[in-house]
Formats: sequence, structure tokens, C-alpha cells
Amino acid sequence: MTRTVLFLGLGVAFLCGISASAHHSQAAQYDTSKKVSLEGTMVQFQFRNPHSFLQVEAPDDTGQVVRWSIEWGGSGQLTGQGVTRTTLKYGDVVTITANPSRTPNDHKLHMLTLRRASDGFGWGTRPGEVVD
Repeated sequence: MTRTVLFLGLGVAFLCGISASAHHSQAAQYDTSKKVSLEGTMVQFQFRNPHSFLQVEAPDDTGQVVRWSIEWGGSGQLTGQGVTRTTLKYGDVVTITANPSRTPNDHKLHMLTLRRASDGFGWGTRPGEVVD
């Protein structure tokens, strides 16, 4: 009996130590059949896992300047593609191509490409892709 409880306890401890790996579908949140482009000023860059985010102020369809939340890859993935926490800075003017949110008027996007005209920096949809 004691041995059974010991093995059961060790089994539970082992299973609790395994990290769960789950991910949501981009297609569930974003309309991957559509692409939008916007040019605006970056006001925040959250370089983190599991996803990094850019906050960009740019006009919406009506011309009113709003804050857009743009979901990007995780910090580990982006680091492997040459992007670091200092790559983008407050005030950078960026042009972004992205998939729009499936929820109308929530100003959320999923990044496909990024271009900073001031120095020619570009990030594409595939590792190593250069955006002109």
C-alpha cells in the first residue's frame, strides 16, 4: 500500500512538471483571406512570449487616428529572425501589412510584413524574407 501511494505521488509530481503546449489558431481570430495595409507611428513594442505586440497609431477607414494592436511572433522566434527588443523604437514610422481581426472595428491585426522607411528595415512573412 505504501509503495503504491509513493509511486502514485511520484507519477502525479512528474505529470505536473510537464509543461502543456497549446496554441490558438490565427484563422480563428484573424481573417487570413484578407490583407490590410497601414502606415503609422509606433507607440509601444511588447517583445515577449508567446506573442509580441506592436501598438501603432494610424488612421482607420474613416480617417480617424486610432491605436492598432498588431500581434507578431514570440520573442524567441523573432530573435532568430534578427529582431530584438531594441529593433523598433517609440516614434518609428512603420508600414504594416496584416490580416484583420474577424471582429469588426476592434483595431487588431496579425502581422504579415513590416517596413520602416527611415532606414530600410524590413521583416517578411518567412524567415529571412526581405520586404522592399
